[in-house]
Formats: sequence, structure tokens, C-alpha cells
Amino acid sequence: MYTSFFGLGEKPFAITPDPRYLFMSERHAEALAHLLYGINEAGGFIQLTGEVGTGKTTVVRSLLERMPGHADVAVILNPQLTPVEFVLTICEELGIFMRDDDASSIKDLVDLLNKRLLEAHAKGRRVVVIVDEAQNLTPETLEQVRLLTNLETASQKLLQIILIGQPELREVLARVELRQLAQRITGRYHLNPLSRAETASYVNHRLKVAGSATGEIFSATALREVHRLSDGIPRIINVICDRALLGAFTQEQHRIGPAMVRDAAGEVYGRAFNPPWTKLLIGASGTVAVLGLVLGIWQLLPNRADGEEQLTAATQPAVTPPPVEVEPAATAQLSVAAPASADIEALLKDQPGETTTETAFTQLFGLWGAKFDPAKGRPCNQAQQQGLECVYQQGSWGQLRTLNRPAILTLIDEAGNAHQVVIAGLDAEAAKVRFAEATRDISIASLSRLWYGDYLILWRPQVATPRALSAGMQGAGVRWLRNSLNTVHGKSGENDPSDYYDEELVKMVEDFQRQHRLNVDGIAGVQTQIVLDTLNNSAGAPLLVAQAQDSPGAS
Repeated sequence: MYTSFFGLGEKPFAITPDPRYLFMSERHAEALAHLLYGINEAGGFIQLTGEVGTGKTTVVRSLLERMPGHADVAVILNPQLTPVEFVLTICEELGIFMRDDDASSIKDLVDLLNKRLLEAHAKGRRVVVIVDEAQNLTPETLEQVRLLTNLETASQKLLQIILIGQPELREVLARVELRQLAQRITGRYHLNPLSRAETASYVNHRLKVAGSATGEIFSATALREVHRLSDGIPRIINVICDRALLGAFTQEQHRIGPAMVRDAAGEVYGRAFNPPWTKLLIGASGTVAVLGLVLGIWQLLPNRADGEEQLTAATQPAVTPPPVEVEPAATAQLSVAAPASADIEALLKDQPGETTTETAFTQLFGLWGAKFDPAKGRPCNQAQQQGLECVYQQGSWGQLRTLNRPAILTLIDEAGNAHQVVIAGLDAEAAKVRFAEATRDISIASLSRLWYGDYLILWRPQVATPRALSAGMQGAGVRWLRNSLNTVHGKSGENDPSDYYDEELVKMVEDFQRQHRLNVDGIAGVQTQIVLDTLNNSAGAPLLVAQAQDSPGAS
């Protein structure tokens, strides 16, 4: 109804999941990274929780699209099953042949499943079970889930189970009778709502994908209201924005302000919403009354006070406001940059067929001295075969500088078409974009008009099995982490043989994360490991920004 009025090709805020509208916030990307690393763990449980509408389904869909080629997946969307029905569903999802008599026997089903798991293990494959809405699992079924993780070889467990659910799942697993299951959870991640900045990016991203030429249908104050009234929950953001667009259409307004957002939220919630400053106004009314009373008393004082006040004011020297200091960065933003670099939109028009996913991966693999063949399957599977790992993220130029690896950026042009380009270098004002025939300097301002934060990088893990490292873990990966941190801090000759992730190492990781503006949690996840590996750069990997030459840890 309102799409043509706003110049949109379709409704941008439908609540049905559409891969084209995928928006990966930093939290979603981190949750996805936790799940992808967990799949490569040696069995057990991974737990992902989040409030209703925070995007758990989005993460699951992204996980399925990025599932390693060596993984077989069983997805259970309706967990309200008996133990027998639960195991039967897993067998059906994995395509296990069974007789009718087997379908009613839990022992027969488990035997068939164990046989399949052993066959997969012999072929080097992983079997993953994803359970959505896991908070609805009964205690009996959860106990059966736990027993399935007993299927193992002498060296590792054969089944990886991912439990995805609402916050109530944490309460369920905290029960005393389920403590054995809780102890087997190797990774936990809670998906928080979007921040104010992420909410604005989310709204503008969906408008852009739907065909908006400007992406400025919602004013900045309207976007702040969207975040305030939705609490940053994507599903509620969609509903409020959809109603706001409809309301603006009926009023023939092409620009949506905060009042329209409040009206739309009122229709969604069934109650009226006041502007956020009304609370301040109510609180300030009491202050005004007190000031009025003080003023009245002051006016009743002898005139001598007025004379002294005037005399004091007259004898005080005039105060000149201090000059405003403008930081160099701000000065640079105010100045007009010289047009030393090309415009990305013009280049995309002149490079038809050169900004596909295949050409981008070919360029990125080449920077690492690797080979990519579009005919040989998924790019990230080919990367793994050559000792590399893919990392999907959504972030900012600052994050790209921190990770400091060449990246594939997803750009959306005015027509809504997606382009994949490789950024091979970055300085203060421009990026080096690799095309098939040449590398071009493109201004960051030009790229930012088409880039909504989606990027992919490659990196070469320095441990045999890349995974998130956390307190209590032990092994070669922990030893590498400790020694790498020592190297960054100029202690390269003090290699520590300890391979245990103790409290001292937690503090070292937290200090490192704080210094490099990473999420400070004491867990050496994918971003922490990449930044640490980049600073040491022992393997001579390609860098996005050239490092200082005086020390490995220079930044």
C-alpha cells in the first residue's frame, strides 16, 4: 500500500525471515562465531539464549548457510516430544533407515543412531543436532538428550547438540536434577537486544534493501524513539516501523518523525506513549516551584543587597570565553578532501561481472597465496583445506583496522544490487579495492555510502583446532595464547610452558581486549585470536594496515 509512496520495491519490515534482509549486529555475529567454533569442538552441548524476537532464528539460518561441508545436521523445530519421539526425529532428519519395529524402541533407535555416528566419524564427518525453542523440552527428554552425548569413541564424543531457546532455558538447565547436563555445556551465549546505533543501522539497512534511494525516511530522533519503544528487539522494531510507514502514508508525509513513531507504537502496544522529555518536565516543575519561592524571598530582602550585588558585578573583570580547541581529526573532517580517489558507484557500473562472490574470493584467496576454484564447492570449505578460516562479521571501519586483515565488503548500490569487493589496504582517507585488472584507491566516504557493515575476512589459526579458549581449558592452544601475549608485551624470550588457562591468563586476556577495544570477557574468541595473531604476524600474513617495524606488538 505505502511502498510506491516511499519509492520502495516491497515492504521492508515484514516479520517473516528473508535472507536478503539479513542484518548481523556485532552480537549476532559473535553468537554465530561461538556456534561455528562449537561445531568443531569434540562433542557436548552449546547453549544460545535470547529474548523473544532478538534474532535467534536469524542466527540459526545463518549457521545453516555457513555450516562446514563436513557436518551433517538434524534440526528439531518442535521440541515438545517424548524421549522416543525426540530420538526418532533425529534419525529421520539424518536419513537413517529403520524398520517399523525400531520406531517404538528407544534402545533400537539409539543403536541405529550410534552406528550412523561411528560411520560418520570414520569418514571424518561431524553430526550436529540443533534444537530450537529448547526451553520447551521436558525433563525426561532433556535427560535423554544428555544420554545421547554418551555416544563416543575412546578420544571424542560423536554428537554435537546446540540448544537454542528463550531465557527460561537457563532456568530449566539450572535445576538440580539436570546438573549433569549443565556440566556438559561447553559454550554459553546470550543474545542481547540491539543498541541504539545498531537499531538505526538495522532500520536503514532494511529500507535500503527494499529499494529506498536515500534510506532517510526516518529522522534521527524518530530512530531514537524506535529504539526506546522497542527496547532494541528486531521483531518489535519491524512492527513499529511498518505501522509508522503506514501512518505517514495516510498523512502524506514522506518524512517520519518521533511523534509518528509514538503513534505507531501506541497501535502496537494498545496504549499511548509520551515523549521521553515529559518525565524531565514533570521533575523540573518541582524545581521551578522552589526557585520561584526563593526568588520571592530574595525580593523581600533590603535594597542594600541589590546595591552590593550590582557593585560586585561592576567591579568583577569581564570573563572572556576560552577559545574552542578543534582536534586534528575534527579539522580533517571539516576540510574538503581532495578528489584523489575514484568514486565506487562509477566503478561498479564500469565493472559489470567483476564484483561477484566468486571473483571476490578469487582475489582474497590470492592475497593469502591460496587458490579458489568456483567449481570445487563452498569457498570457506576450500579455505579450510588450505589452512585458512572464514570469519563473517558486521562492524565498522574501526573494527576492520583492529582485525587488520584484507576483507570482502558487501556493497549495496542504488538499485539494491549487492556487490562483493576486496579491500586490500586502508589508510586514513582511502581504501585499496582490488578489481580483476587493477587495484584502485577509493575514498572511505564513497565506500561508506554503499557499505552497511557486512564483511568477511580470512585468517590462518596458529593452533591445530581453532576454537574459543576460556578459563579451565588446557592444551597447545592455551600455550600458544600465553606465549603470544608475552610476545606482544615484549617478552618473546620468556615462553611459558604452562598450557593451563588459569586466572593469570584470564587477566592477561582481559587487559589485551581492553587495550584493543575488544569485548572484555577474558575469553580468547575469534576476534581476540585474530588481533593477537595479526600483531605478532609470525606467518607473514597479508595486512590491511601496515604495522610499525619496531616491535611485533606495535599499534
